[in-house]
Amino acid sequence: MGTGVAVVTDSTASLPPEVAAELGITVVPLHVVVDGEDQLDDAVGSAALAARLVQGVRATTSQPSTAELERAYRAAAEGGAREVVAIHLSADLSGTVAGARRAAAALAGEGGRVHVVDSRTVAAGTGLAAVAAAEAARDGGGAAQVVAVARETAAKSTVLFMVTDLGFLQRGGRMSPGAALMGTALGIRPVLGVSDGRIVVVETVRGRARARRRVLERAVQAAGGPGARVPHPPAQRVRVAVHHFGAAEEAVALEEDLADALAGTGALVAGALRSEVTAVVGVHAGPGVLGVVVAPAR
Repeated sequence: MGTGVAVVTDSTASLPPEVAAELGITVVPLHVVVDGEDQLDDAVGSAALAARLVQGVRATTSQPSTAELERAYRAAAEGGAREVVAIHLSADLSGTVAGARRAAAALAGEGGRVHVVDSRTVAAGTGLAAVAAAEAARDGGGAAQVVAVARETAAKSTVLFMVTDLGFLQRGGRMSPGAALMGTALGIRPVLGVSDGRIVVVETVRGRARARRRVLERAVQAAGGPGARVPHPPAQRVRVAVHHFGAAEEAVALEEDLADALAGTGALVAGALRSEVTAVVGVHAGPGVLGVVVAPAR
């Protein structure tokens, strides 16, 4: 048997395929049901789905089955790893962690060792934790260290996003109907985030332009720039990710503005990525979502 640790995450981490491949991260897809057709998350074109959602098409999502997770964990270990660290989106947002724990228990009976990490976050909050964990595994870290790196990175990540239509979050059970209705009626565009595994309103502003500006400003603060309550130590590097769903041009502009803003702060940015969130995330956030994630880098 090998002595390494394999890292697994799920498709909601929205990692670019080349990033996952380079670090050997196995990605388990969730499911999307569009017009009654059940498809794997990684097989659904996000841009096409965003356009269909704008037209009124309804879609739902579901977690991977326990059997699918078992197969993914087995496959991840086939390269010789003796243990697997599975890092999934918040258990408050999906049943994936519960299924992962069932799969881990089943494999334990066969002698396999799978450590399940509830990232308590989503999108690149989970994805960058998986990246840091895979780097730790690549550098020879044992399972306990890889788990610790994943948990610390996820816990210290900042997820910020804005949406066009609050109704998508409400229909998916991620926002109360009253809050969604009030926000829509008043033209409020809240800056949303993730706290203790749940989607929360960070602040409310009027208009998309103001919401975008506040996402940018808060991201810079999270990276240790001006206004940060607890700036990162000078030696602490960060990674940033820009997400979108059906808003590619806006994402490019946001990434450029964020890079310019960070360049003037002295923040140590170890890496940046831009990716369209997968269909599962997009179904709940809705077309036009823009987001930024900031996480510590090793």
